[in-house]
Amino acid sequence: MPAVDGLAMYDETQRGLTSIQVEEYAPLVKRIAHHMMMRMPACVQVEDLIQAGMVGLIEAAQKYDASKGASFQTYAGIRIRGSIVDEMRRGDWAPRSVHRNGRRVSEAIANVEARHGRDANDQEVAEELGVGMNEYHAMLNDSASSRLFSFEESYGDDDSDSLGPDNISMAFTPPQERFQKESLKQSLAQAITQLPERERLVLALYYDEELNLKEIGQIIGVSESRVSQIHSQAALRLRSRLSDWQANE
Repeated sequence: MPAVDGLAMYDETQRGLTSIQVEEYAPLVKRIAHHMMMRMPACVQVEDLIQAGMVGLIEAAQKYDASKGASFQTYAGIRIRGSIVDEMRRGDWAPRSVHRNGRRVSEAIANVEARHGRDANDQEVAEELGVGMNEYHAMLNDSASSRLFSFEESYGDDDSDSLGPDNISMAFTPPQERFQKESLKQSLAQAITQLPERERLVLALYYDEELNLKEIGQIIGVSESRVSQIHSQAALRLRSRLSDWQANE
């Protein structure tokens, strides 16, 4: 357990978190890391994400203010996810071809939906791309390992300090930037309600209920791989519908 052992270097009394509490919240770090691992490529080690999450736990202990109303576990969860996302941001492991194919899928979805005025299905998107169903599903599987559309990174909880590496308080964020971010969140929330029912269900089970792929698959009656494909297609569909917000990527 190198990530936990490494915490011994810190002076816990200065950070407001005892060694007993570190052990108490270490399972939370591991659970979040394993949950976020589903979109990581095989070359990424979950231990690296756990270690990044432990940094977030230490930061949470330093900055937690009980007077703001949130429980420490809720606040720590936000910081842990943010620290892992920072690690993801520092190392974008997906090849350029994966990003290119992700953009192609988003554009194909947008084209089909503009033509028919309804949700595009798998077969229609594959035909728009000029590929077979197996190749299209492979593209979705590859997209699951990239940062084509990261909910945690782009739409994090503003109740904490900034989750970025500079730890800049939202109090110092320019008003225009804060307005734009809030508008983006509202647009995203609205777009999610308009997804096909199964894609909406997968996102709810993954992000709200924090179930893993196997558990989601058991609920909706499909394989883990198919759940990953549905998740990726939902993300890429959202990307196509929020293309104005993605213009600066």
